[in-house]
Amino acid sequence: MPNKLHKKGSRSDRWYLNLMAPNTKGVNFAWLDPTPIYLNGPAFNDLLDDLIEDLSDLNIQLVAGIDAMGFVLGAGVASRLRVGVLPIRKAGKLCVETDAVGYTNYSGLQQKLEVRLPAFKKGTRVLLVDQWVETGGTMEAAIKLIERQGGTIAGLCAIAIEENEKTKKLCVAYPNATAVVQGSSWYKQCNDQKLKSFENYYPEIAFEKNIVSRKDNI
Repeated sequence: MPNKLHKKGSRSDRWYLNLMAPNTKGVNFAWLDPTPIYLNGPAFNDLLDDLIEDLSDLNIQLVAGIDAMGFVLGAGVASRLRVGVLPIRKAGKLCVETDAVGYTNYSGLQQKLEVRLPAFKKGTRVLLVDQWVETGGTMEAAIKLIERQGGTIAGLCAIAIEENEKTKKLCVAYPNATAVVQGSSWYKQCNDQKLKSFENYYPEIAFEKNIVSRKDNI
């Protein structure tokens, strides 16, 4: 399949958002899969560029990636910020002393998150990273884990934070950085959980290169 020319696009309409895949497995799964962005080098780096720009003034000392896909995005962000990365795991995975918090995930299931004890010095400014925030339940549990160890939430970070009563409160309480800009067309589509780009989606799109020089698209 031939390469297409992908412009970086405006900050509210980034080209890499078109790479996200629709759910093909039904209601027991998330409504979309953003991971094709990670498969494409220029896309992943453009995503990190955008997030880092929004995080530059937050004095972040540690990044905490939320199980599971928050590990990928969190590690990328931490590398750019030149700080460490803390995995926040689903319960039962760590072989050391832990603290755990229960929560309800996006599908309505009761689960627990856990983090090692100790994970950082008291007062450490921690950025919480998840791939996507749909209901806010997972992020809320992660906040509790960090604050119970004396950490300070420096901010929240995700590709998108969907809008509901819980996420509204989180976004007011903490600085946040997202690739999907609030108020944009992409934001509305994410809240409707149906992207226009799905109409023309094909899996191989993730393997195509952005052949425009990145320095020409900033």
